[in-house]
Amino acid sequence: MFPLRPAASAFALSLALAALVTAQAPKQTVLLWPDGAPGALGTADEDKPSLALYPASGSANTYSGVIVCPGGGYAHLAMDHEGVQIAAWLNNLGIGAYILKYRLGPKYHHPIELWDAQRAIRYVRSHASQLGIRPDRVGIWGFSAGGHLASTAATHFANPDSEADPIDRQSARPDFAILSYPVISMLDPYAHLGSRRNLLGEKPTPALTELLSNELQVTSRTPPTFLFHTTEDEVVPVENSVLFYLALRRAGVPVEMHIYQKGAHGVGLAQKDPILRTWPQHLSTWLQLQGFR
Repeated sequence: MFPLRPAASAFALSLALAALVTAQAPKQTVLLWPDGAPGALGTADEDKPSLALYPASGSANTYSGVIVCPGGGYAHLAMDHEGVQIAAWLNNLGIGAYILKYRLGPKYHHPIELWDAQRAIRYVRSHASQLGIRPDRVGIWGFSAGGHLASTAATHFANPDSEADPIDRQSARPDFAILSYPVISMLDPYAHLGSRRNLLGEKPTPALTELLSNELQVTSRTPPTFLFHTTEDEVVPVENSVLFYLALRRAGVPVEMHIYQKGAHGVGLAQKDPILRTWPQHLSTWLQLQGFR
């Protein structure tokens, strides 16, 4: 029997990690604003953004932590395959995971969703010691419309507010971003129309549309980014990832992109696809090379 080559070993590790991805309950779920979120239009569960905490085991101040933004066209959240399964995968790498339940359209429009993501980053950073992570290793990972939210957080981060509560005194800039088949542009012909409508309303101004087309908002301060997409994606065109990749390259931001030919939209970790299920291993390797695991 021949020994496994490095590529085969990596593939075997990917399969082993995928096999460990099972549904689990969070250790704790916290409201981002216990006394009511800014801009809330009611007091129902949908008006209360929260984080489901899945801390990784191990010694304090060792691991990274990642805010996970499930997709759903800014109208619902795919909490299983783009949330709970992702948290389990991250935990298996020794990385803390925090699933964000952000407010949705058409009830809520920009900047509400961004406020929720920024507050999540600040919450995790301000609680880094309790969560067993380092405050300079806080990333964000988004899928589809959640990828748009993650890329918005990576390109639209406000300065800390020294007059605010202790959480909002923290930086809202993520230290790295992971974008899986993300919505990036709000401009035709590559925009996902449902996400644009739910986030920006029926008739957004050209200025607002450009502001939330994140390929136009990249700077040298945009954090290192990993991108995954498929050419066959008929829901969110692959050009969304390509445009963001090119913008990051021009800005000199470290970036890695993996585009697979085959595969539909919304595959998550793609555990049942013998080809696509290799993509998380590329991400695992990238996280290691960047020093985030």
